[in-house]
Amino acid sequence: MKPLDPRLLRYARGARSVLGFGGLLGIVRTLAIIAWSWCLAQAITGLVLPVLGGAGGGSGLIGDHAASPDALPWLLAGAAAALIARSAASWGMDVLAARGAVRVKSQLRSAALDAVDSRSPEAFAARADAGPAVVLGRGLDALDGYFSAYLPQLILSACATPLIVLAVLLADPISGITVMIVFPVIPVFMILIGLATRSVQQRQWEQLQRLSSSFLDVVEGLPTLKIFGRERRQVRRIAQVTGEYRSRTMHVLRVTFLSGFVLDLAGTFSIALVAVTVGTRLVSGEFSLALGLFVLLLLPEAFMPVRAVG
Repeated sequence: MKPLDPRLLRYARGARSVLGFGGLLGIVRTLAIIAWSWCLAQAITGLVLPVLGGAGGGSGLIGDHAASPDALPWLLAGAAAALIARSAASWGMDVLAARGAVRVKSQLRSAALDAVDSRSPEAFAARADAGPAVVLGRGLDALDGYFSAYLPQLILSACATPLIVLAVLLADPISGITVMIVFPVIPVFMILIGLATRSVQQRQWEQLQRLSSSFLDVVEGLPTLKIFGRERRQVRRIAQVTGEYRSRTMHVLRVTFLSGFVLDLAGTFSIALVAVTVGTRLVSGEFSLALGLFVLLLLPEAFMPVRAVG
């Protein structure tokens, strides 16, 4: 399946509302993050500058773009309001995704059952296949994780990341250019990891279908097996297939945790590279403290959605 398969929008209308309203909530959440970072950076600067060098705020450009100490209550109130707006938008996206998953599963299951009913009974009587049952059951239930975890992060990656990178670029062109240079490292790792895990997950899905088919065959032939006393052999066979599926599941989980570690490591290195350049200019007095804190607060938010998608 593609990251966002167009067939999902064609066969399930509930997915359209999730993408549409989810994009709006994602933009609101991103703007709240930018406002929260700016207010918090200004508030911290107003508290730190008198300690650094009196009202002037230290040497060089450290005190530039800093708000007056009298604006501290308004900055804290703005940061609190932005935090509430961010939390409300995140909660709205979670609720929208959960309800959208229920609607989409219902629509897809109804469409699949209608397609099965439209076929002749002879099409299924010729062979005992548990594939349709697995798809309609376990397969559609997997959309819960797709809508509740993956799709919101995909929406945030499309909405939040460009806006945050643009905000960093406007606040500090050097940091913005650095982010745009190091940012493609994460998608490259995502592609490489995706190619490595795709075959593993495909084999696990095939193993689940074989397990379901074996169990279905045993249930259908249970009277015959009892007559000839061969039921214990089938029990051992199902236990063997189940053990293989269990070990393959652990292998998939091991690959998943390893891929998450690699993505976190790549994102951490990218953030650290920008943080070092900002810190160096702050120490030398060539950069504003308010803008530096603003950039450092925004950097993790720029990489977080893409890392979560990976």
